Amino acid sequence: MKRFDIVAVGDLNGDLILSGDVTPVFGQVEKVIDDATLTIGGSTAIFACGAARLGLRVAFVGKVGYDPIGDFLLDALTARGIDVAGVRRDQTVKTGLTTVLSRGVDRAMLTYLGTLATLRLPDIDMEIIAQARHLHLGSFYMLDALRPDIPHLFVEAKAHGLTVSLDTNYDPTEQWAGGINEALAHVDIFLPNETELKAIARCDEWRTALAKLAARTSIVAVKRGGEGAAVQRGTQIIETAAPKVQVVDTTGAGDSFNAGFVYGHLAGWPPERILAFAVACGSASTRAAGGVESQPTLAEAMALVERR
Repeated sequence: MKRFDIVAVGDLNGDLILSGDVTPVFGQVEKVIDDATLTIGGSTAIFACGAARLGLRVAFVGKVGYDPIGDFLLDALTARGIDVAGVRRDQTVKTGLTTVLSRGVDRAMLTYLGTLATLRLPDIDMEIIAQARHLHLGSFYMLDALRPDIPHLFVEAKAHGLTVSLDTNYDPTEQWAGGINEALAHVDIFLPNETELKAIARCDEWRTALAKLAARTSIVAVKRGGEGAAVQRGTQIIETAAPKVQVVDTTGAGDSFNAGFVYGHLAGWPPERILAFAVACGSASTRAAGGVESQPTLAEAMALVERR
């Protein structure tokens, strides 16, 4: 029996969610928004919170600074039952922060990488990795210092018997390279959204892109926003629609989807059930501002699946 179901490795930063149908204008123009929320940010951190909310035992490995935002994040993760012994603190770099201007179904983001970009392989305690059943890594393209060693990290994890999932998130350089092919060679579950899927596969059509990447990775699940999601394993393709919910903010919906998908994977469910459950988790998370505020419990997610 391992101590953790999941070890989540990657980005941990603050998210400042500004809600309203407003476009910023330079020239010292001041505009009024509807709401502001400071919450847990970072793809990997939101995933970790979603997995813990579903009842999984989760450890987090990452880095924050010695500052109020770093304190806030560690306290918030701990309050959600997530083990933070693997989170390092940097005395020279501030904790990362993303400012999100949310318009419900769409958003614009400005990110200060901070400690997010300084996480390195020596910062990762392999004893914590060995105590988990599964490793998930997010924000591949923002982990500048760790990225060259991510394939090695995955190999180490698999040597300890873990399965591995990856969500690259968006590439700010829009090059969609950076060793992604080497990393995917060691991934069991790849979890891009449709934009990322097509960019990495260099295809304009998502089904073609899905088939191309499924030929290189055991399982590829693509998130398609309001259109639902699809998963391909070998030549088998399954699609499901998204349930109807009142969307407040889509921040972190894909990460909550990831948490649901990995939950189903660890539970040994068939692909159809895993996908429906993951879509329910992602949809439920859009009901409040921020990625973690309305993540569902296991019972809530199952009820949403049944309602569909």
